[in-house]
Amino acid sequence: MEYTKMTSKEIQKIKTLGQLKASGYSHKTIKEELRSNLIKKIKNKENVFEGIWGYEDTVIPDIERAILSKHNINLLGLRGQAKTRIARMMTLLLDDFVPVVKGAELNDDPLMPISTFARQVIEEKGDDTPIIWWAKEDRYTEKLATPDVSVADLIGDVDPIKAATMKLSYNDERVIHFGLVPRSHRSIFVINELPDLQARIQVALFNILQEGDIQIRGFKLRLPLDIQFVFTANPEDYTNRGSIVTPLKDRIESQIITHYPKSIAIGRKITEQEAKLKGRPLEKIHVPELMKDLIEQIAVEARESEYVDEKSGVSARLTISAYENLISAAERRLYLNGETNTMVRIVDLIGVIPAITGKVELVYEGEQEGAGLVAYNLIGKAIRNLFVQYFPSPEQKKKDKEKEGNPYVLPLSWFGEGNSLDILATQSDKEYKKALLEVPGLEKITTQFVEALPEKEKEFYMEFALHGLAEYSQLSKKLLDTGMQFKDLFSSMFDLGAPGMDEEDEDFN
Repeated sequence: MEYTKMTSKEIQKIKTLGQLKASGYSHKTIKEELRSNLIKKIKNKENVFEGIWGYEDTVIPDIERAILSKHNINLLGLRGQAKTRIARMMTLLLDDFVPVVKGAELNDDPLMPISTFARQVIEEKGDDTPIIWWAKEDRYTEKLATPDVSVADLIGDVDPIKAATMKLSYNDERVIHFGLVPRSHRSIFVINELPDLQARIQVALFNILQEGDIQIRGFKLRLPLDIQFVFTANPEDYTNRGSIVTPLKDRIESQIITHYPKSIAIGRKITEQEAKLKGRPLEKIHVPELMKDLIEQIAVEARESEYVDEKSGVSARLTISAYENLISAAERRLYLNGETNTMVRIVDLIGVIPAITGKVELVYEGEQEGAGLVAYNLIGKAIRNLFVQYFPSPEQKKKDKEKEGNPYVLPLSWFGEGNSLDILATQSDKEYKKALLEVPGLEKITTQFVEALPEKEKEFYMEFALHGLAEYSQLSKKLLDTGMQFKDLFSSMFDLGAPGMDEEDEDFN
């Protein structure tokens, strides 16, 4: 049977070089392999990069063009933009199995051997040379570039123990212990964070990328290594740790710019796909669509914030971790109150602050605001921006002196009479509902302005209205240990110097 028509099971029954030749197998470079398999998938309308959202019209077409051009690739972008994930998914474009000379440390193709060992075996055994089959999942090597990576790690070095054991002269190439790059012959080789690699180490890659020469302590080996290189890097101005040296950049044929999700809808797809929620009682926790949008909006606000270093970026891991924490906040309340069902609350966003503080790099690390306050303010800005999509702008309505024209007059008047409201993350659903219904007019504005309002989400949107009014400076909002306290704005201003309120509390009003 012709090799190209054989199944994977039939292919793996081939055990010798003679059988391989008889099957009609022909040598292909890894770049030819990637190219031919990509062409098949494009023709069959198959999605190679399944689960990579937001890159359908930008990054993925660039990657496909690079593969069709047989280029080495540099994926340039801020952290959390799926660069490494894309590189790992390129293995899906490899053949299921490829033949290798058994025992060859450089994974030699039986029809195109490059190592001394493989050539000697084939010369001695001819068509009886044993071969094994190498699965595509194993044809991937990844190395994180750090300042301590050496030439020996990547390229190789002379092994004196091997020389002594085999009684070989140092002039014999068999005394060389090959590094990761030669051992990745016929594989995809990924170097993450390329700028962190010392310049002298980057220089060692020049000839491998262009000519195929390897130089190790005086040895100059002509090894035509067959490797698909993929590099990942943050923009060079992100840190002072290093940069990609110009000659190396020149040898990487395609540099592809990645980016963050361009819409909240795409961000939601990524978050819901990546959040680790297996084993959680999700059927008992209701998450309104607005809350999912709020989580994504927090990341949008962080990327635009003057306090967050835009050069470091805000990873998609922020929204993933925040969503996981949000579910955990509702789950914890479920257990504390012994309830069978609950719904996430706006106040639960306090619980996502720890997921934000570790994911944002401040412009000035020691600045007075601190990461916690920055995270709190980002949540507030997200609420403010989405509030006007559901409710009228309080600023606009405030200009309307007629009582009938401003729907917020009744609840604001209630707070103006000296009333306050505590919304706690730990209070039961019954107590939560009772507290919100105490505010006159709050339920009415919610049912009036929120279109197609589900009955079970009414209290959620009532709380959202309070937070929105606070963000538009119509109410005072104070952070408590386990929740929020809403009061009249002016009365809280007079209370700034009252006993029991520290400076940190003042910042949150």
